[in-house]
Amino acid sequence: MGYMTDISNNIKHHNKLIDKMVRGVLYVFTIASASFIFIIVGVIIVKGITPFVTYNQGLGRVDFFRFITGDTWLTGTAFQSNLYSIGFIIVSTIFIALLSLLISLPIGVMTALFIARVAPKKLSETFRTIIEILASIPSIIFGLFGATIIKPFVYNLSAAFGYQSKGGNSMLATVLVLAIMTIPTIASISEVAIRSVNQKIVNASLALGATKSQTNFKVVLTAAKSGIFASAILGIGRALGEATAVSLVAGGRKSGFSFDILDTTSTLTSIMLEGMKETTGIDYDIRFSVGIILMVVILLTNAILNFIKKKVGNIDVK
Repeated sequence: MGYMTDISNNIKHHNKLIDKMVRGVLYVFTIASASFIFIIVGVIIVKGITPFVTYNQGLGRVDFFRFITGDTWLTGTAFQSNLYSIGFIIVSTIFIALLSLLISLPIGVMTALFIARVAPKKLSETFRTIIEILASIPSIIFGLFGATIIKPFVYNLSAAFGYQSKGGNSMLATVLVLAIMTIPTIASISEVAIRSVNQKIVNASLALGATKSQTNFKVVLTAAKSGIFASAILGIGRALGEATAVSLVAGGRKSGFSFDILDTTSTLTSIMLEGMKETTGIDYDIRFSVGIILMVVILLTNAILNFIKKKVGNIDVK
């Protein structure tokens, strides 16, 4: 009897040792994953604050207040530290992201509703696969699509209104490209939220005499609005962070605040991408400064949307 007890204790001790080893390995992997975030952010911050602290190439320091409020981004051969300003670009970036969300959110949510609640099973699976494929397409492909299809469309549209656009490079083209890019993300997450709605809510609505359409729009979407807000947060995050596709259709505006959707524009990401050809100097380091501002803009936007999400709340029926 004592022999069996010893064996049992040894097995338990061995299993506990294995559990501790597994927890240790998982802990190491988790720390390694989390550390990448801090390393990336740290590098960007260290490089990004350099132009505001000291610069020893005869250009002086960049004035931070003028940097975030000004309306001129000077490029070319005659670089001047006091003319690196992104105030107008910050406004344009946020404005473009919100416009793209106004297009992609309703389309994405309606797509998700059709896939989750309306379409037959086989058709639903087909459309879900298409959405997943769209979500996996590289951004450069969307950019090429925008350059070959959307830009001529915008150019012809502006010509029809008697407006001379710069070959279709415009805020409108940028908004349309970003909207197309974010629709798959919004649709995929919204579909999961819609499918997660408690069936009791749906049955109760139908039992009270509501039609399927009334139930879908007034009950299901209301119950899934927390997940829909989450999809909007991820969608606008992608819109704010996209660089390659935007650079192909924006036009590269370098000065002046403008809300004309047929005029050229710039975003924080496109400005960053343009300077990556340099390896040293203020024109290179200032791109990291733009990166800091971009991270702040994304964090503030997500915080605001999360605040709205919490205020809106969700229906919880047990």
